[in-house]
Amino acid sequence: MNGSEPLGLLLDQAQDKIALVDNEGRFTFVNGASERILGIPPAELVGEVAFEYIHPDDREAVRAAFQRTITSDGFAEETVEYRHRTADGSWVWLESRMSNLTDDELDGYVVSSRDVTDRVRAERQRAEATSHLKEIAAVSGDVLWMFDADWSELLFVNPAYEDIYGTPTDEIRGDPDKFLDAVHPDDRPAIEEAMKLLAAGDSVDIEYRVNPEENYNRWVWVQGEPIIEDGEVVRITGFTKDVTDRRRRERQLVVMDNLLRHNLRNELNIVLGTVEDLEADVPEAAEHTAVIRRVGERLLQTAEKEREVIDLITDQRETDRIDLRSVVEGCVETVRDRYPEGSITVDGLDAVTVDGRCELRSAVTELLENPFQHSDDGRPTVTVRLRRTDDGAELVIEDDLPAIPSVEADVLTGDHDMTHVYHSSGLGFWVVYWSVELSNGDVAVDSDPAGRERGNRTTVSLPRAAK
Repeated sequence: MNGSEPLGLLLDQAQDKIALVDNEGRFTFVNGASERILGIPPAELVGEVAFEYIHPDDREAVRAAFQRTITSDGFAEETVEYRHRTADGSWVWLESRMSNLTDDELDGYVVSSRDVTDRVRAERQRAEATSHLKEIAAVSGDVLWMFDADWSELLFVNPAYEDIYGTPTDEIRGDPDKFLDAVHPDDRPAIEEAMKLLAAGDSVDIEYRVNPEENYNRWVWVQGEPIIEDGEVVRITGFTKDVTDRRRRERQLVVMDNLLRHNLRNELNIVLGTVEDLEADVPEAAEHTAVIRRVGERLLQTAEKEREVIDLITDQRETDRIDLRSVVEGCVETVRDRYPEGSITVDGLDAVTVDGRCELRSAVTELLENPFQHSDDGRPTVTVRLRRTDDGAELVIEDDLPAIPSVEADVLTGDHDMTHVYHSSGLGFWVVYWSVELSNGDVAVDSDPAGRERGNRTTVSLPRAAK
């Protein structure tokens, strides 16, 4: 390059690689940035053909861009991205700007290059991630969607929308307000309120009816989240899941529950009323009528537990913070009042708050009552203790009864075979199992603990409540 030495020194301080190349692409000048970016000193590049350092897959495209630039009749300028070999044989991405502007003071055409490796890699990673997400969305049975902050533009929705909502995606792309036409008229006010909450920055969890083509008989569960940047909602995204089958099963369970409980209660009341008449009219049959009365009352208790089971299955409430020590203390007092002849020893109750369902109170009561209900003399020895653990809490209940039958223990631990349910003694252990399971806990049963001939140890583990 013709020119003063100070100009060369100045160019060496530039962050971009500045080079001059002749018509063949041969370097006639390279500034000091080549060593910082490529690890190659300028002196090693001068005289070399630039294209030989370009990745073979990019070489022809760069050569063609260079030729278009220098052979253009008027002023021409192009920018290209390509991979350039470094001193250690690896590759960096360069963005080079070249033009055909030159004069007698320059020994060629100016090419200014900057390292854009990080940007290119980030763009490719984003493109790859986007591609994967689109593939997942295309085959997902759930609706994945994204709107802008004021619901005026649909940014993304996958094909599952048409099947669940019963309307074409093109319809809401053209007019996002059309989305509400697919919602049951009675549910639209709640949806409009949910949309306002999301636009204001709040999360939403809601169920409603959709699909006018199916007379709005589809139920969907929607979770929506606002995307917030610098304190402002910029997008709203979420998913929609078809829960029609679950809703239908819940309704069926409730109907069957009402029918069975109503009929069972009525019929048993007739039986128990007849037993009273028999006891009065035929006193010598007292032994037999006592059996009938006992079985009838037990069936009524089973009906009440069945109500608890149905509530557990159909209730979609989330878990909540529960002061487990207070719950256990209350359950102990309840069982002591019901069975004053028995013995319940409290062997320490740690203060601990767990994350669980409110039905845990019924579960603890059931576990404490079980020994009394199955003791021959109604006087079992029961010990209860509550320990705080690293993960949450352990409630341990021990008794001195014969081993719990395996079919019953399997219900508690979740190892049950559904074909055995009809051979179990009742629904109480199912209440325990579902209450603990829905509280994200588990139950362990150890019969004959510590090698004793009698006794059961039941341990309920529950997660600690988030702070």
